[in-house]
Amino acid sequence: MTQILQHLSTLPGRDASVAQAVGLRAPPTLSLSLVLRTVLLFLSQRRALRHWMETSPQAQRLTSRFIAGTTLQQELAVCQNLDHQGILATLDHLGESVTSIAEAERSRDAYLAALDQISARNLKATVSVKPTQLGLSLSEAACRDNVQRLVIRAKSIGSVVEIDMESSAFVDPTLALVYRLHESYGCVRAVIQAYLYRSESDIENLCSQKIPVRLCKGAYKEPSDIAFPGKNDVDKNYVRLMTRLLDAGTYPAIASHDEKIINQALQYVKERNIAPDRFEFQMLYGISRELQKRLVAGGHRLRLYVPYGDAWYPYFMRRLAERPANVVFLARNLLKS
Repeated sequence: MTQILQHLSTLPGRDASVAQAVGLRAPPTLSLSLVLRTVLLFLSQRRALRHWMETSPQAQRLTSRFIAGTTLQQELAVCQNLDHQGILATLDHLGESVTSIAEAERSRDAYLAALDQISARNLKATVSVKPTQLGLSLSEAACRDNVQRLVIRAKSIGSVVEIDMESSAFVDPTLALVYRLHESYGCVRAVIQAYLYRSESDIENLCSQKIPVRLCKGAYKEPSDIAFPGKNDVDKNYVRLMTRLLDAGTYPAIASHDEKIINQALQYVKERNIAPDRFEFQMLYGISRELQKRLVAGGHRLRLYVPYGDAWYPYFMRRLAERPANVVFLARNLLKS
């Protein structure tokens, strides 16, 4: 991370303090991973650092493990390679919190092009969309129209639109969108974050309407009155929600790289004779590759979340915040370069 930290020291105002913060030792009451997560989530919102990262050839070279590329053609090449390995994919055209309806419509059109190529290449793939990328923070009606166009197209080719969950401020409008589109068309999957207290109730509601759910832990910084602040509590809630989905859900997706949780899922489905075609595991492209190989070799369905596009910085920083091991991986590659 040397070059990034050197760049941080040149940024004005609060940004300049972050480089020092990264080097601080964690207070006795805080774990190093929690401090690192906090710092990386803070950095994910720094505009100056984002501009440098997204325009730096050095930074882009490092992200290639986690990002398929900047173009749809690069994305499709990765997805076809995964398909040959028996791995499913969900295409994610990176972007969020657009500033105009026109920008949201461009994102929609990028996804329509992706769906066209999924059909043309006969890929076993879906698309994942962030509602704010399609205008949710600007106009709920415009966002609904944009996502609806994608759902109609996905339905026509036998695919699915996975509607990502963002920060807690967007949970209610996002779920309202999911319910409405599911009722009209089907072929949508909701995403639920295990670190939110409300998620158990949301899962019960989604299961009652037979809406597929992707369960993840959650990657946004939330206050303790909304989300579990501790990792152990998040993990316990994840397992509780996971088993409920495996028992009562409609083709749930277990989205985790936590090997302990994956093993618990495998044991649970074995004990209850839950067939492999009733659920799938989901992971991020470039992370936990050996675990991915073991799952596929064991006859389990695996779908990788494969991002592409120019606006990759916020996604990339949240992936680093989720797993300190990713920071170590990048640091080692920096030292080799």
